[in-house]
Parts: sequence; structure tokens; C-alpha cells
Amino acid sequence: MPLGKVTDNDRKLMALALAEARTGYDEGGVPVGAIMVQDGEIIGRGRNRRVQEGNPVSHGETDCMKNAGRRSDYSRVTMYTTLSPCMMCTGTILQFGIRRVVIGEDRNFSGNIDFLRERGVEVVLLNDRDCIELMSRFIAERPELWYEDISGNE
Repeated sequence: MPLGKVTDNDRKLMALALAEARTGYDEGGVPVGAIMVQDGEIIGRGRNRRVQEGNPVSHGETDCMKNAGRRSDYSRVTMYTTLSPCMMCTGTILQFGIRRVVIGEDRNFSGNIDFLRERGVEVVLLNDRDCIELMSRFIAERPELWYEDISGNE
């Protein structure tokens, strides 16, 4: 399954996810941000708060889902995330049936793009320069925090 096509709104909405990531960075956390959109409306925002909350499962995507609240159907939701999702966040996307994911970048962490695509999720990869630069800077500044977040694995 090829990567999905970028829509006119994808870059604009990724900028909102990146704003969440920057807020997390400014708070001393891991700079991953996420936005959930359904039918053109933002239904959730989140950022990695693992450091801020002392909660190892509070990643950008899971925080965003928590903030969006319960829904009976996620099939019309698009998840925007600044970094390719880890296996936990990939599992969350699959568990709830999110069918489209727009990823800011996969250069600093390759994540699980192929795993999502193999299971029918449309994946759009932007390789956004600002997403790449923010995560690169964070990894250089705080490698111990980064490797703790991904358990030393890619």
C-alpha cells in the first residue's frame, strides 16, 4: 500500500500538532505533539507528557486520545502526530480503528509506518523540516530522556 497523498489542510493541521510538541519541549518534556480531526473539526489535542506527569504511557497520541474523550466510532478520525508512532501508539491507533494518520517525520524515529499500512491505515508522511529539527535538537540536548522514552530501542 503506497503512502497517502497530502491534502491542503494536512500541513496546516500539522503546524498545530507541532505547536503542542513545542509546548512539551518548553515544559521540559519529549517534544511530540498530536491533533485529532474528524470531519474538519479538531476533536483533541495532546503532547507527550511522560516527564511532566511521571507517566510512561502519556505519549503525544495517547494524551490526544485522552483529551478527545470517548467516541463510539473513530473511522472518520485523522490523527496528526509530529513523529512516527511507537508500537504502543500504533497499537492505540489500530485498537480504535483510526484509518488515517499524518506523520510529521520519521527520520529521528522510524516508528511503525509499515505496520500501520499493512493493517489498512492510510499513512501520510510529510517529513516536515520543523518537526525534524525540533526532535533532532531535543535528542542532542537530552539523549537520556529520549532513550528512556523509547526504551533504548528504535
